[in-house]
Amino acid sequence: MPDLAPFRDDNESPFTDAILHDTLPFPPVTAQHILNCSVHSWYPGLSKGRTPRTRLIPLTQPFINYLKAAGIILPPDTPTNQNDSGYSDGEDDEDDDPSVAWAGVHSQIQDTMRELDGTVLPKLNWSAPKDATWILPSNDMKCKSANDIYLLLKSSDFVTHDLEQAFDGCVDSAEIPYHLVLRKYFNLNPSTEFRCFVRNRRVIGISQREMNHFEHLVPLRDEYRDLILESVLDFPDPDFVFDVYIAPPKSGVRKVWIIDINPWAPRTDPLLFSWLELLTMDEPEDEEEFVPEIRLVQRDDPEAYQFASTKYSAHKLPKDVVDASMVPGDAHEMLEQWRNLMSRQNEEDERTERQESDADD
Repeated sequence: MPDLAPFRDDNESPFTDAILHDTLPFPPVTAQHILNCSVHSWYPGLSKGRTPRTRLIPLTQPFINYLKAAGIILPPDTPTNQNDSGYSDGEDDEDDDPSVAWAGVHSQIQDTMRELDGTVLPKLNWSAPKDATWILPSNDMKCKSANDIYLLLKSSDFVTHDLEQAFDGCVDSAEIPYHLVLRKYFNLNPSTEFRCFVRNRRVIGISQREMNHFEHLVPLRDEYRDLILESVLDFPDPDFVFDVYIAPPKSGVRKVWIIDINPWAPRTDPLLFSWLELLTMDEPEDEEEFVPEIRLVQRDDPEAYQFASTKYSAHKLPKDVVDASMVPGDAHEMLEQWRNLMSRQNEEDERTERQESDADD
C-alpha cells in the first residue's frame, strides 16, 4: 500500500480509512466510539496516578474559530514563566489581540500552566500537534507560554483533522465538545511506549511504538506484558486501542501510565501488527491461559533502520507556509516573524549563559 499522508499523531488518514473499509472486516465505526476515545470522555474516570498530571479546558466557539482561521496572529506576549520562548507578533495594540474574543480561555490556559509548573504538553480531544514542532525553537512540544501552545495548534494538520474531519469513515455524526488538554511536561523515554489492541474486551496484541530496535527491551518483554495486562482500563466499547508508557521505576516499582485511547478503526496505525491479523485472530479457547504477543522491533527488521527518516514527511511544509508562499507579502511577514523569534531565542540563550558564568565565578 502506498505511504498515505497521516492526519493524526497515530498516522491515520481518511484515504486509508476508505481503502481498508472496503477490504477488511471492520465493524461500522460510530461517532460515539470516536467520542469515547476523546480525552475528555475517558480521563475523568481514571484513578489518580494512572496518567500524567492532566487538565482539560473546554473550548469556546470563538477560540475554535481562531484555530481554524488562516494565518498566525498571537496575543501580546505574556510569559507564563521566565523561560518563555518569547515568540510574539510584535503588536501590543488591543485591537490586534485575537484573544479578546476568547479572553476566558486565554486566562484559563495561563492559570493552568502555572498550576502545572509552567511547562506543558498540549493536544486537542484526540491529537497532539507532533507534526508542528518545527515552529518552536526547541523543536518539540514543550510549551512554556500560551503563545507556544497557539503556535503548535495552528500549525498542525493533526489538530486540523480533529477540528474538521473527526468523524471521517463513521456511519453517523455528532456534536463535539472540544477541549484543550494540557499535560505537565515530563521526560519520556520512547523505547517504553506501547500500543495495545483490545478485541472483545481482551488484549490480543501489544506493539512497541517507537520503530527502532532497543536491545534492552528483549529481556523485559514478559515483565512489560504483565504490567500492561494489569493496567487495562474499563471502556464503554468492547474493541479499542490504547497507548501506555512504562515509566522508570521508583523505589523498585514501575508505573504504567495510560497515555491515549484510539479507535478500533483503519485510522489507527497497527504498527508491528496488521489489521488483517488483528481482525481475524482466533478467539482463545482458554481465556485464562491466553497470553497476547508483545512485538518488538528486532535488530534485523527494516523498521529498525527508519530512525534516519523524517517523521510526518507529508507535513514538512505546513499549510501556513504553503499559503504564505503564494502571496509575497505574507511570506515576507512570516519570515520576519521567524527571524524575530530566533533572535529572541539567541538573546535568551546568551543571557542564560552569562548568568551561569557569573554564578560559577
